[in-house]
Amino acid sequence: MKKLPYGISNYEELVEDGYYYVDKTMYIEKLENLAEKRILFLRPRKFGKTLFTSMIENYYDIKKVDEFEKLYKDTYIGKNPTKLKNSYHILKFNFSGIDTTDEESTMKGFKEKTTIAIGGFIAKYGLDFYINPEQTTEGLLSSLIEAFKIQKSNEKIYVIIDEYDHFANELLGFNTSQFKNLVSKNGKVRKWYEILKEGTESVVDRIFITGVAPITLDSLTSGFNISTDITQDESFNEMMGFTEKELIKLMTDQDIEEEKQKEILPVMRENYDGYKFSLYGKEKIYNSNMCLYFLNRYIRFDRIPTELIDVNIASDYSKLGKMLDLCKGEEREKVIEKTVSGEGIVSEIRQKFNPAIEFTETDLISMLFYLGYLTIVGEEFEKPELSIPNRVMKEIYSDYFLKILSKDTELTVSESDYNEMLREIAIEGRIDKIVEMLGKYLKNLSNRDYVKFDEKYIKLIFFCIAMNLKIFRLKSEMEVQRKYPDILLIPKDQSKGYKGVMIEFKYLKKDEKDKLKEKQEEARKQIEEYGEFEEIKDLKNINKYTVVAVNDEIYVEKI
Repeated sequence: MKKLPYGISNYEELVEDGYYYVDKTMYIEKLENLAEKRILFLRPRKFGKTLFTSMIENYYDIKKVDEFEKLYKDTYIGKNPTKLKNSYHILKFNFSGIDTTDEESTMKGFKEKTTIAIGGFIAKYGLDFYINPEQTTEGLLSSLIEAFKIQKSNEKIYVIIDEYDHFANELLGFNTSQFKNLVSKNGKVRKWYEILKEGTESVVDRIFITGVAPITLDSLTSGFNISTDITQDESFNEMMGFTEKELIKLMTDQDIEEEKQKEILPVMRENYDGYKFSLYGKEKIYNSNMCLYFLNRYIRFDRIPTELIDVNIASDYSKLGKMLDLCKGEEREKVIEKTVSGEGIVSEIRQKFNPAIEFTETDLISMLFYLGYLTIVGEEFEKPELSIPNRVMKEIYSDYFLKILSKDTELTVSESDYNEMLREIAIEGRIDKIVEMLGKYLKNLSNRDYVKFDEKYIKLIFFCIAMNLKIFRLKSEMEVQRKYPDILLIPKDQSKGYKGVMIEFKYLKKDEKDKLKEKQEEARKQIEEYGEFEEIKDLKNINKYTVVAVNDEIYVEKI
């Protein structure tokens, strides 16, 4: 049984050290068959971009011709090699990990990354070239191309750029003025790409670029307007990440029995699946890094991990707030409320935009798609419909929404508050504490004239608080025979005898309080109706409540 490659992004190391590989080499053939030679491909963090670039680097490297059999014998491309295998000098750049504290440190890091890549290139291919520390970053690249032209006139370079936008994303989230100086207009980074463009007229034959978002493309257009963006191409929807079929094969090859697969696959599907990057893509995709994290711990401890999200991934996705803050006012609030409450958003997805100039609602939605916070779930009038892909992303949204509420109300939900909520619901089936917390938010918000309460908004606050009750599976408006209970909290581990709750919400304005009994009766009838459905009957120890909010006052009735 091969080891799981959690955290491994070097293809040669993966093969030599006996790690398991989910074969994506058939995409080498697909990429090579494209008419375009310069490709841009974007995916969210931790989707296997660096491993993929390492795989194509080893495949095309002219110095690895004698290692081809060893590296690719068990893969699709090993059995179906293309005519261009082992025919290029590989010049690979990786722009992750640059210190973006200020403009000086950013440009220093950009130059260091370029210098390291060029140093490795000249050492590997025996080029007679002096790296002049006095030269600019773009000057170094220009000099290298000229030297290669002279010394290896009949040979070609394949340029691979991994995480092309990493430091730009950092700057955008934390220092937009530096972003403008370095990326926009006459920025230094843009000049570097102009040199690369010039190289395509002579020795640079192919280019493959990966990143997360197209935020710099509008700025770099005149400097680098020759790449073809295949991010949303349906033929490459499954090029990175895992399909469910690939995931099941991986588990089978790891000797995980079929019965255990049936136990853990729904958990992984709920938390890591749901991504579709093309409107016409055939399959949903799992986040590969999250799956490997989960399976690595599951195999090691023989149980489902308590923490379902790797802290390394969580820190990457924690930047959601910075990106959302680029879009101010009602547009941002509207997007957050829609997504957290489970509504789909119909919007075009921009292929390039420059948030240093402006950042519209469509730009925000597009950015959330590229970062993996939203994914394609359908279409309307040939425009994508987008929604949150899975529970992990919902948790991140919910945390951000509660931070906004906490800032507005000067309230926070403490760890002891959550512990009390857990005890009450799980042991006693009561919702007193969570309703109390909801009431505090409503009372503090009601003092602000701009807040417009409605049933959906109150459910949204409750939902975001409940998302942090990790021993429960939270269902919001879960479809049951075309009816929708507002909230279902179901214990993940039924064997411990924990109780769950089902809640139906209603809302009345302050001057409608005389309709309270009527609303309670309406909610009670709905609850009783849901309780007769087989899907609900099968749930054990579920306590049922109606919750009616009259402006900021809450009335709870146990059914």
